[in-house]
Amino acid sequence: MLRKWITNRNQYSLLKAELKNKLKENPTSIPTTEESRLILDIRDQTKTKNRNNVTRTTAYQEYFTFHPEVHWALLAHLVSRNAGWNMTDLKGEFLPRLLTPKEQIDFYLFLERGNWLIFQDAYPQLLLYEASKKKNIPLFHLLPHLNVSPFMESFWMHFWNNHSSSLLTTALIVNEQNYIESRVIRNEQYQKNVLDTVLFRLQDVFDLNHILIPYQTPGIKKTNLIGGTVHHFSSLEDRILLGKKLYLDLYSIKSRLNQIITWTEQYPHTGSRHDYWPLLFTKVKNTAPGPNQMLPHTPVDLNKNSPRIYSPNLEDAWKDWIHSSAEEGDWFKDMAMFALVKKKINPKEENVLNHYWNTIEKLEIAVFAKNFFTQRHSQN
Repeated sequence: MLRKWITNRNQYSLLKAELKNKLKENPTSIPTTEESRLILDIRDQTKTKNRNNVTRTTAYQEYFTFHPEVHWALLAHLVSRNAGWNMTDLKGEFLPRLLTPKEQIDFYLFLERGNWLIFQDAYPQLLLYEASKKKNIPLFHLLPHLNVSPFMESFWMHFWNNHSSSLLTTALIVNEQNYIESRVIRNEQYQKNVLDTVLFRLQDVFDLNHILIPYQTPGIKKTNLIGGTVHHFSSLEDRILLGKKLYLDLYSIKSRLNQIITWTEQYPHTGSRHDYWPLLFTKVKNTAPGPNQMLPHTPVDLNKNSPRIYSPNLEDAWKDWIHSSAEEGDWFKDMAMFALVKKKINPKEENVLNHYWNTIEKLEIAVFAKNFFTQRHSQN
């Protein structure tokens, strides 16, 4: 154990020194003709698979199938599933009755932009690693030509030499959350239309920022859930620490990890919550609860005759959005974030199923109350 601690300490020291050097100067090499073709191919592949949340989420899963040592790809797949579920919630059973059409679109664009940005930054890194494996030589000096922060080059090289999946995953979590910080979270438009209004209201009242990771125990059809909740979505550090916690939960129990992977293979991502909870959600709108129907109040009450919550496929709920190019700029300007790479987190798992069930009940009661007072107002 002492030897491992000393080794980790030495690795962090070397990485810290490399990153400090990159802050001083980061010369960019001129790519060869073959490397230029590779860069163009990576950009084309990324653009093709960045069409919508379903294509992105599927791309992460397919990549992980061939490169399971890149743990971040599985984590990204599962988190991206949640982004899709949040998008379809905006056209589902409850939120259309609580949000105006403009608020629904604003919130969708906030989620979609973040999902799109992370993919267009991270997926080229994954493809460059894939190309490095094929050639059996590291090609990470090409990362600047794919507009990837210099922060990541040292971690990819370290991964290439030391096979430290956990350190690479942590670096990618830190990088991607910093990448969207100025482009989405601190963007004036999204702050005004979403973070200061819609998301704040939903987050404050309904606690909607759940990340759910489904799996099934062999021989039991019931879906289990692990995951976490972002209590302060606008906090960069909170989002990074949640990512690290989700990663720890995901890889802490090997048998459960295998069950999660099996679940992702058996249930392709559609954006509908029916994918993981068919007893509670339905993709068919006319079988969902009416405005005055109340759902069962505990998960154990669910049965085949219970009313279902409408949760559509993403591609039925939203058309593909054409994005403007990613804003230029590099977030890596000092060593402040390196502390978050090293920072340990609380390994305690939260009961995310109960939290999510309480959220559903709050939404149901809010819709019921709104219908009740609307009817009373119209009668008067």
